[in-house]
Amino acid sequence: MDDSVQKSCWSVTVKAAVGLAGIILLAWLFAGSESLAVIAAS
Repeated sequence: MDDSVQKSCWSVTVKAAVGLAGIILLAWLFAGSESLAVIAAS
């Protein structure tokens, strides 16, 4: 049972990381690289 819980936890973590990367990529594509740098710095 512990194996399935740990595997599920990693699955959620990976999906969250990929989702966040996708959102950042879309923001970069639509806003431009310099705008994203301003957003990330603030």
